[in-house]
Amino acid sequence: MPQSIITAERTSSESATFALSPLAAAISFALTAALTPLSAQAQETKSADASEPRQLSKLVAKDADDIKVDNVASPKFTQPLLDTPQTITVVTQEVLRQQGAGTLMEALANTPGITMQLGENGNTGAGDTFSIRGNASQTNIFVDGIRDLGAVARDIFNVEQVEIAKGAVGADYGRGATAGYINLISKLPQIDDFGMASLIANTGVTVRATSDLNNEINDNAALRVNAMWQDGDVVGRDFVKNTRWGVAPSIAFGLNTATRIYLYSQHVRANNIPDGGIPAIGFPGFVNGNGAHPDHVDTDNYYGRYDDYEKTRAEMGTLRIEHDFSDAFRLTNATRYGESHMDRVLTGINALTTTNPDPSQWQVARTRQFNDQKNNVLTNQTNLRLNFKTGFIEHDVTSGVEFIKEEQASTGWAGLGTVPAYLNGGTAINLPNANLYNPDAYFTYLAPYAPYKNGADSNGETRTYAAYAFDTLKFGESWLLTAGARYEHFDTDFFGAAINNTTGVRTLTDLSKSDNLLSWKAGVVFKPVKYGSIYVSYSNSLTPPGNDNFALSATATNINNPNLDAQEATNTEIGTKWDLLDARLSLTAALYRTDNRNQLVIQDTTTNEFIQYGKRRVQGAELGAVGKITDHWSLIAGFAWSDNEQVSGAASGTNATGATARWAPDYSANLWTTYTANKLSAGMGINYVDEQKRVTDPNAPVDADQLGSIPGYTVFNGMLGYNVNDSLGLQVNVYNLFNKEYLSALNNGGSRVRVGVERYAQLAINFKF
Repeated sequence: MPQSIITAERTSSESATFALSPLAAAISFALTAALTPLSAQAQETKSADASEPRQLSKLVAKDADDIKVDNVASPKFTQPLLDTPQTITVVTQEVLRQQGAGTLMEALANTPGITMQLGENGNTGAGDTFSIRGNASQTNIFVDGIRDLGAVARDIFNVEQVEIAKGAVGADYGRGATAGYINLISKLPQIDDFGMASLIANTGVTVRATSDLNNEINDNAALRVNAMWQDGDVVGRDFVKNTRWGVAPSIAFGLNTATRIYLYSQHVRANNIPDGGIPAIGFPGFVNGNGAHPDHVDTDNYYGRYDDYEKTRAEMGTLRIEHDFSDAFRLTNATRYGESHMDRVLTGINALTTTNPDPSQWQVARTRQFNDQKNNVLTNQTNLRLNFKTGFIEHDVTSGVEFIKEEQASTGWAGLGTVPAYLNGGTAINLPNANLYNPDAYFTYLAPYAPYKNGADSNGETRTYAAYAFDTLKFGESWLLTAGARYEHFDTDFFGAAINNTTGVRTLTDLSKSDNLLSWKAGVVFKPVKYGSIYVSYSNSLTPPGNDNFALSATATNINNPNLDAQEATNTEIGTKWDLLDARLSLTAALYRTDNRNQLVIQDTTTNEFIQYGKRRVQGAELGAVGKITDHWSLIAGFAWSDNEQVSGAASGTNATGATARWAPDYSANLWTTYTANKLSAGMGINYVDEQKRVTDPNAPVDADQLGSIPGYTVFNGMLGYNVNDSLGLQVNVYNLFNKEYLSALNNGGSRVRVGVERYAQLAINFKF
């Protein structure tokens, strides 16, 4: 259903888009505003005078019913997507509305090469856990260009668009971006009065409500609030529930003037019953130790305890100030404080006991897990944007400095899984097993299982000081040269404690790491015509020890040992981009190769020195299409082929030479297409994911009672919408149209799976006022 929300757009003669991150904290209600620079590189717009510096872009109103945008929001990109030598997918608010998407994981299904993960053996992955091109990337999530920490599942009620960049792109936002990153763009106030609300219910007995209200205070100020509430069961699962609410208020001053101030915040709470998955037994590819071919369990089965819980809290407040010194000179400063807290008890499952000849007596071991983790981040960014000429060469320059302080603290608990031997006279006690085919969520356990803090706490902190500069040089109408670098100094401190479960002895670890990193990228773009480009680019990214969770290790051969060097990934990409059909449809194609070095560590037995020798290579191709084929027919589609191999590695195991990467399908594809005629609209979606291997060593067999991979699958979704009038619309989405049974995730041990959602329907009533 077309919406009246206004987003930001720039004209074609304008250089890049400026939706920068704001400065300093705020806390309150839910709503946020769209200052997403959606640059519309319209071909009919007049170009700037060739003798003068180009005027930096001004925002113009644009209806938010398009699925194609021309610019990303980050000020670190000086050119439209058409002329940016990098693979970037932008998923707009309109696509998410058509699909009925509510979470980041649902939004990421609109780009190939990204797969979801489940986690370690007895535990389930907390929050948004995913891989990009076979590399775990959940720590590379940003909001308005500022890193967002925390093991939380992100709702997108306050998101204007989702930007997915791929490749080794450390120059954009710093360390760790081996395969890419996700940037979420917040909704911000605009000079307009509009409101939207949606009430959604599905056949899984979930109810969700969202609202988006924007009020023009005067000619230069506006207020916007987004809010969300959701409560209900998870389709196809017993006991599992998702309950959350959020509010995002924002206010802006000085709109349409030289100095603009945005103050905005977001506050989300969740109180869920988490899902530990179900045993992998009986699913295609499962290897049973006694040679039997058992049936798989009922996919509704719940193996946790009735009082398992998952409570999360996420806050962030941002202040952004923009000032135009002239039409070609802009300065932006942004400050944010954010924090999140995950508090969870989950009963997971792992080992099977299938030796009894009667399958009704088979059992599965239970392990209760506890997660008490707090994250906080304080960031200040200052960015300068400048357009000028030196002779016949035009420059689009963006540069800046950043300070980032990130911290993660975890509390150690005992009494949830196996009761340690030192608490029970030297004898460990396990939780009672569950009946494999008929688990009981109301099982009892012995008194020693009462959880308590055991002192095995950890705290990690990283402080980063960075400076960066990028310049795009234009040589006439056909050639562009883009180059830039980011220099950063970081200091990581880690304190951790471990408890010996036999003796109860507490061991302390106090480690630190400091280093300087230089990330860079360069690209050449040739434009044979105004609406097409051919490019080649080269970039790198660095991942130092302790990067993902600020945890350093005293083990000499652990990649997080502070004495080791950063892993370095380099990415080479050749591609082409075309804006066709009067710039309504964008087509892209790219070939890439990424090499990640310094992965593994061994000890030279002669010199006792430790050598980093591991190297993984990922190479492949990606195709993309987004936009409108006709005024009524739109689509977003992608296809990815990937070849992932450990070029040099260990003798055996996950990182053995010749091994592929876990959860990295050779092929994946997505399509979402919609046709609108008068008041009626119809949509169809297809998602294909090839086999995802868990056992990646070509010489290793699949162990008994495990799955070696996730079989490939194809899922179809559908949508039908009807606009009753200008203020009311109805939309029905049906997911997994053909009720395909498939596995969406598998744990690293191969014993526990998450089954893809069964067929269900969702009704949305959309209001516009």
